[in-house]
Amino acid sequence: MLKFAVFLKPYKKETILGPLFKLIEAILELLLPTMVALMINHGVGKGDTHYVWQMGLLMLLMTILGFGSSLVCQFYAARASQGFGTTLRNTMFKHISSFSYADLDKFGTPSLINRITNDVNQLQTAVAMLIRLVIRAPFICIGAIIMSMILDFRLALVLLAATPVLALILYVVITKASPLYRLYQKKLDKIALVLSENLTGVRVIRAFAKRGAERVKFNAASDDLTQTAIRVGRISALLSPATLLVVNGAIIAILWIGGIHIQYGSLTQGEIIAFINYITQILLALIVVTNLIILFTKAATSAARIQEVLDTEASISDTANPVSLDQERTSKTGSVPAISFDHVSFGYNKTGQLALSDVVVDIYPGETVGIIGGTGSGKSTFVNLIPRFYDAVEGCVQVDGIDVRHYKLEQLRQKIGIVPQKALLFTGTIADNIRWGHEHATDEEVARAAAIAQADEFISNLPKKFDAPITRGGLNLSGGQKQRLTIARAIVGNPEILILDDSSSALDFATDAALRKSLRENSTRMTVLLVSQRVSSVQHADKIIVFDEGRIVGIGTHDQLMSSSEVYQEINRSQLSTQEVDQ
Repeated sequence: MLKFAVFLKPYKKETILGPLFKLIEAILELLLPTMVALMINHGVGKGDTHYVWQMGLLMLLMTILGFGSSLVCQFYAARASQGFGTTLRNTMFKHISSFSYADLDKFGTPSLINRITNDVNQLQTAVAMLIRLVIRAPFICIGAIIMSMILDFRLALVLLAATPVLALILYVVITKASPLYRLYQKKLDKIALVLSENLTGVRVIRAFAKRGAERVKFNAASDDLTQTAIRVGRISALLSPATLLVVNGAIIAILWIGGIHIQYGSLTQGEIIAFINYITQILLALIVVTNLIILFTKAATSAARIQEVLDTEASISDTANPVSLDQERTSKTGSVPAISFDHVSFGYNKTGQLALSDVVVDIYPGETVGIIGGTGSGKSTFVNLIPRFYDAVEGCVQVDGIDVRHYKLEQLRQKIGIVPQKALLFTGTIADNIRWGHEHATDEEVARAAAIAQADEFISNLPKKFDAPITRGGLNLSGGQKQRLTIARAIVGNPEILILDDSSSALDFATDAALRKSLRENSTRMTVLLVSQRVSSVQHADKIIVFDEGRIVGIGTHDQLMSSSEVYQEINRSQLSTQEVDQ
């Protein structure tokens, strides 16, 4: 947890002054029982009303000062802990944003959300308690024992005898609880995963009448979490009663021994009352300490989970010596392929089956290339290697004659416009979403991109046109409308390479045909990759790449592949009528 102290550097003043003010409050609190003893012995016992009032006013002043010191400490603790949490959360978000797809797959989205919210909140609370109570509680315990020893050393021995018993109780509870807190966080990740899947796939779940089955699945995960929470709770619950048992036993012993001393006149009533007050202070401080131990045990688990994320280096990052713009311009000639795969192999799991195997292909500037194959044949994997969402296991992927690993990521991805399989839109307006592809695009450029993507038709029918609002995830639009807007978003930046990853699957054939025609007319300088399972979407491309089980099994035009590729012929026959095949 000490590694996170760096996030408190901007709050040095708060982390130093906060505990100091709490220390002032603790000192004043420790003096009060002794002052009560003096007031009883020299004021009440002797009937000196003036002394009673004098001591009473002094105690009231000390109480007000202690209260003021406590408020100042609370303010500093809140400021430092909230700032710490904000800085840590922002650092985590920035770090996670640099993760590759493989890094994100390693943790899983629900787990990362839990770590950046729940785990950071645990550490934030721990920091607040650190400033407010970590110095105060032990100081009260030690100070009260010292003050009680000053009053009567013999009675203080009873408290000292109880100390090792309390230490043993704390050790047992911490040893048993720590592994369970780690297990609890893992099961919390699991329930977050189940909940995320249900909320994301609610339409599918309802369509297949699987609500009952999913409810059972969620209840099972919830019950599993509950059982772990109960086990943790049982162990943690033992701490307070066990502490109370030991301390109350010590109080009984002190009262019994103190009564004997009072009887023989070696101890005054004021002193025994002060002693009991000190014991009460110790008891309350110990309860705080036990709760702090539970809190810091949880925080240590959260800290380890956060550190795991921060220690994970992004598997894909900028090279130390990226190519300059001059080098890029020099390499870009008509004879150099826009995209080149040189014996590329790739697997999502380094020890598992390859998703792509020995892929060799060149795609030249201005070409429109269709990419077709069955489900799981490697089409999407192929295009995901171009913008370096993943890195090839073997071989080399080049853009404009330069290895993609030698580009700065931002520099590489500015050259590429991508339309993913799943159309994803963000909360805002239609214009805002299109401008994601080019932040400073003019209204004319936005309208042109929408027209090329065949989105202008439905946009013109909306009351607010391009200012029409889009809800979270584009839920107020149809699948086809979302796909057209994501295509417009990719086009508006005028990329050198446009990748359409099965992005017209929700379009009807007429709109799909109009989109392909519009792309041909407006992308003469653009290299276009059309990934599709539809033959009709790719048959007019300059060339078509056919994938099967991670390998390229055919490259050529539609007519060439119809005579040379069995896989392409099979796909063609499964989709087109006899007359269309013959044509």
